[in-house]
Amino acid sequence: MIRRGREVQHPSTMSTQPDVAPILQTAFGFWSSKVLLSAVELGLFTRLGERRLDAAALGAELELHPRGTHDFFDALVALGFLGREGDGAGARYHNTPLGKVYLDRASPRYVGGILEMLNARLFRFWNDLPTALRTGKPQNEVKHGQKGMFEELYSEQPKLELFLGGMTGLSRMNFEAFAERFDFEPYKTLCDVGGATGLLCAEVAKRHPHVQCTSFDLPPVEPIAKKAMAAAGLSSRVRTASGDFFKDPLPKADVITMGMILHDWNLEKKMHLIRSAHQSLPPGGALVAIEALIDDGRRENVHGLLMSLNMLIEFGDAFDYTGADFRRWCGEVGFRRFEVIHLVGPSSAAVAYK
Repeated sequence: MIRRGREVQHPSTMSTQPDVAPILQTAFGFWSSKVLLSAVELGLFTRLGERRLDAAALGAELELHPRGTHDFFDALVALGFLGREGDGAGARYHNTPLGKVYLDRASPRYVGGILEMLNARLFRFWNDLPTALRTGKPQNEVKHGQKGMFEELYSEQPKLELFLGGMTGLSRMNFEAFAERFDFEPYKTLCDVGGATGLLCAEVAKRHPHVQCTSFDLPPVEPIAKKAMAAAGLSSRVRTASGDFFKDPLPKADVITMGMILHDWNLEKKMHLIRSAHQSLPPGGALVAIEALIDDGRRENVHGLLMSLNMLIEFGDAFDYTGADFRRWCGEVGFRRFEVIHLVGPSSAAVAYK
């Protein structure tokens, strides 16, 4: 068919073409991301709480210009993060169950801390992904002559405490799943390396009274963990220890865990941590790495692969890995048996037994 000088495809021909939607959805994905991240930054879900407000009232509380309020709130409705009663100017917005549980700062399962960090830091750094791919160099604060992420965080106690608290919500679901699905019956002691606030130890201690836990991290972190364990009523079950896991031996334990630790480092430092764990474990002991473990075929776990690119952005030579990678590295050190336990979403626990 020819119409006004242009060829028009026959419907049967058009139906044979691949769907362009996945391309457009991914390409425009940063629009949706920025809407959600902005809502968290503004404290929208926390401000709403249990209330139901119209656009004018909610916009006024958040100090937003009227031009964007309906578009902004309705975009969140369409994305499934806000609920709305009615239509038009009188419609009232409310938190969905998703927003109440994960995006209200009053919730113990709040994951907004990591979203705030994504918005404040990583959103702009990812703009330089092409440069990272060409150079293999970090594209974060270091690129601009500032301190690196860890150096900056550990320099000020309040900033460090805020960061660790923000990570808690994100980690909690995986640590709960690990505490429930790993067989702790043969073991009496656990050391969580890079234990931060002691959350993993707390989840294990609550479910397995026979296991004595130690949360091990750098000296500035220890008082934060002590305070968290006291608040949870677990001071007698979870002790804290401090040191540098690249300079000091790891505390001896039947189980050594590393939650989102190994992926922060290059292969040489990964191997150092694996060897240190092997040396501190008894025969039959277990090393557990909790990560967004990439599937062995490197085709399915999109989040794990993107996380590895994020390690490039943050650290340059750091990277995420597959279960097969973990097995190979641990096998070289002397571990004898391996398994992978799926946890939540893209995350798994890779386990090596000595």
